[in-house]
Amino acid sequence: MFFQNLLGLFSADMAIDLGTANTLVHVKGKGIVLNEPSVVAVKDFNGKKEVWAVGTKAKQMLGRTPGDIRAIRPLRDGVIADFEAAEAMIKYFIEEVNNRRRLISPTIIICVPSGATEVEERAIKESAVNAGAKRVWLIYEPMAAAIGAGLPVNDPTGSMVVDIGGGTTEVAVLSLGGIVYSRSIRVGGDKMDSAIISYIRRNLNLLVGESSAERIKKEIGSACVPAKGDGRTMEIKGRDLVNGVPKEISITERQIAESLAEPVMAIVEAVKVALENTAPELAADIVDKGIMMTGGGSILSNLDTVIRNATGLPVSLAEDPLTCVVRGTGKALDYFEEFRGVLYDN
Repeated sequence: MFFQNLLGLFSADMAIDLGTANTLVHVKGKGIVLNEPSVVAVKDFNGKKEVWAVGTKAKQMLGRTPGDIRAIRPLRDGVIADFEAAEAMIKYFIEEVNNRRRLISPTIIICVPSGATEVEERAIKESAVNAGAKRVWLIYEPMAAAIGAGLPVNDPTGSMVVDIGGGTTEVAVLSLGGIVYSRSIRVGGDKMDSAIISYIRRNLNLLVGESSAERIKKEIGSACVPAKGDGRTMEIKGRDLVNGVPKEISITERQIAESLAEPVMAIVEAVKVALENTAPELAADIVDKGIMMTGGGSILSNLDTVIRNATGLPVSLAEDPLTCVVRGTGKALDYFEEFRGVLYDN
């Protein structure tokens, strides 16, 4: 038993969904053990930068930091924008899931956007290695999402998945353990938040922050305007751009749907382009099985209806879409030999 416990110190293989908005970690044999925002707070000590907070604590600081502290989101559009902050964040999460023990050198599978460049993939891999990983495998997000949603990715039949994350939307057609066609657009939850901020500033002369925009999207966001009336309403607070003072106003579901029209149409267009580029036999399979939606952005009210109306195909929302990608990545880790063909090490 002693030697088994000692071996366990060095073997804590994990799967990581390194998302623009949230990072989720699956540990082999334990399931999902961590789900925190992808945010790092850095404090300046006499010209030297040190990590001050990571995850939930750091997110609470967004837009509220004094001059010597900066809250950073290391990933933008699904890829690393700040290498040092990303490395510190990955290292923190690896230590966190292993109870702060430093002896562990795990094998890690990390998912990446299908549209990531070789340089971006290498940056993600190097961050994990520098953070303490022994071996790093990569898996494309739409493949991980499809596995997590329970689609038969290894079968000789076509499956279509639309994974809407914080930074990217991944649309892919899969068959026989490979991606037959994929399209990655840098539109997701972040672009929706930005669209809400811009609309409120432009039309209501009120400035709101990213956290407020995200809350608005979750509470009254919709992919299409209500059939009747203005729909749901909520009170929002921000800074009046005319008088420069804090102000509270009421906003409606109709207004938010109007603000989200552009990112929603970009997602719909990506789906239609993918369908146009799908081989006839695979297209026939998709007609039968429909489109599977995953990712946090897929929860946006009525988005499945908008895609269904635009394509004429059945559209399903995966069970627990927020964790779909990490569950798929975790399954590839737990059943490594079965899913070895969908992994690569760049």
